[in-house]
Amino acid sequence: MKTLGQAVSPEEHTLESAIREAALFGGGAGAGYAPVSGGISNSNWRVQLASGRDYFVKLPGNGTEMFIDRKAALDASQKAAAAGLGPAVYDDLAHHGIEINDFIPDRRPSTHADFALRDLRMEAMAAYRRMHGLPALGLTKTVFDMIDEHEAQMRELGSPWPRDTDWIKLNDRMAREALSASGLDLVPSFNDPMPGNFMIGGDGSIMLIDYEYASMNDRCYDLGIWFGEMFFTEEQEAEMIEEYFGKVTPQLVARVTIHKALADVKWAWWSMVQLKVSRLDFDFHKYGMWKLMRFRSITGSPSWATHLRNA
Repeated sequence: MKTLGQAVSPEEHTLESAIREAALFGGGAGAGYAPVSGGISNSNWRVQLASGRDYFVKLPGNGTEMFIDRKAALDASQKAAAAGLGPAVYDDLAHHGIEINDFIPDRRPSTHADFALRDLRMEAMAAYRRMHGLPALGLTKTVFDMIDEHEAQMRELGSPWPRDTDWIKLNDRMAREALSASGLDLVPSFNDPMPGNFMIGGDGSIMLIDYEYASMNDRCYDLGIWFGEMFFTEEQEAEMIEEYFGKVTPQLVARVTIHKALADVKWAWWSMVQLKVSRLDFDFHKYGMWKLMRFRSITGSPSWATHLRNA
């Protein structure tokens, strides 16, 4: 770990200023810090005080204010913490958009391999039920809103568009019409199921971290985006839909699948925005193209038309 005064990079200088300013850190005397790997939006750090207390500090990534509402993220983090679903969160530097949480060393971030285990999949579904049962969040932002927001940003930034954009937008429009016809089921939604955001305890329990994309959204979006992120089989997805809803119906399968496809468009367009604004060392173009490949595989399947009818 580095100590105050050893900063070299711009991010380290910003972090040191934050450590000195936060009342929680008492001026930062004797504090050490080190980067935390993972995440493709922000700069993440572990801060250890002379007392031995550990904290997680998130510095906003360049341009993230375009699609992250930090006040809404704090609201979601506080409600999740109050429910025991997320770690304690502190608002010392919220006016800077900087998030401070308790560091949770007794838990580890999940991997895709973890959710090959049925018990952990079911524990994650229980975490989603708790998330969806939180008090209403202050921000309503559906996947429709997310896609529209990123498309406007792409036009403004001059981001690259895939050659089959018209075909993607056609399927996007059909998906929206199908879902809207039966109405959206808005609940507090996590919206960001990167494996590292599921923190697993020694007892197999799961805590969720990173609520910066959380909003009121359709519950099937939350399930669909996670199912897609983990590459579950159709049989596994059906099992988890039954675990969550108590039944499996063609409509539930359809709504989860359609939301899975829309999630890939959202994150593909997000990647094209990040390509223009982010300073992180990450191949956003490759990430976005991979998302679109999966979108094409879902919408190009013979079952796509059936899902649209069943939604």
